[in-house]
Amino acid sequence: MILVDTGPFVALLDPQDAEHTRCKEILHAIREPLFTTIPVLTKAFYLLTPNSIGADRLRDFIPDGGTSLWFLDQTSTARAFELMEQYGDHPMDLADASVIVAAESLCTTKVFTLDLADFQRYRIRRGHRHVRIDILQ
Repeated sequence: MILVDTGPFVALLDPQDAEHTRCKEILHAIREPLFTTIPVLTKAFYLLTPNSIGADRLRDFIPDGGTSLWFLDQTSTARAFELMEQYGDHPMDLADASVIVAAESLCTTKVFTLDLADFQRYRIRRGHRHVRIDILQ
């Protein structure tokens, strides 16, 4: 299972994006189920702008089975806020925090992101250990 961050959605669904071709190639090579979170989608829709072709494509991508959704509950929201505070020296937004919490909950380390600088710093909690994220590139 692979978690998808905001950047790949924007790049995949906006042909004018500089990373469009690379993200499209990565997506076609993926053979595992994709998951994302509502905060990631919220950020993607904001960046694509509501009435754009990219936003239309994203609205179609989800119900067509392009990705499954993982939802934050009370406990996972509290964990996301904890992470945002933990990474306060280099601010972590809710979308990124939700991806890390989903990774912890779904027991995966694989993340499809363009945000290398941040996701190389983040760690996923596994019991008392913290493991690196396996970033798809």
